[in-house]
Amino acid sequence: MTALFSEPKVERTKTHTRQILIEGYKRQDGLWDIEGYIKDVKTHDHKLVSHVHPANKPIHEMTLRITIDNSLTIVDAEAMSHSTPYSPVCERIAPEYAKLKGVQIKGGFRSRVAELFGGTKGCTHITELIGTMATAAIQTTVGNIPVDPAARPLSVNGCHALDVSGSIVQEYYPQWYKMKE
Repeated sequence: MTALFSEPKVERTKTHTRQILIEGYKRQDGLWDIEGYIKDVKTHDHKLVSHVHPANKPIHEMTLRITIDNSLTIVDAEAMSHSTPYSPVCERIAPEYAKLKGVQIKGGFRSRVAELFGGTKGCTHITELIGTMATAAIQTTVGNIPVDPAARPLSVNGCHALDVSGSIVQEYYPQWYKMKE
């Protein structure tokens, strides 16, 4: 395997690890499950206002499952908090994520998520998973659900490489190409 990073220029000590895992599943009933997992672990005892959280024990460990249909509309959502810094208060917000039901993964999705769960209306860590899970939902379903051939693909103008005025769009999606002014 090639190195993921350049060699560090100074000696250092790891103090924190965050793991995020997103997996997509095709269900037998024609729907799709996207599961997200987030875990934070510190290598040292960590002082919180209420207590000292021990080293190497997850301070955050949360999961979120969304179920989507072929239109990328969320038809079910379930969040769980397995390890939190302020138990049992942190765990109380998990049922709020059922509010994702009916939200469609399309333009404006992240703004809608911010409306629903921004600030004290949600858990920072569970909410952070949602954007990545939306991208994974598209990756999970792409090529597996029918798309309107006349509609612009979601990926066009969704990143630098697929800029509507770029060479990739010009070559592979000429109907959506727009020359820069």
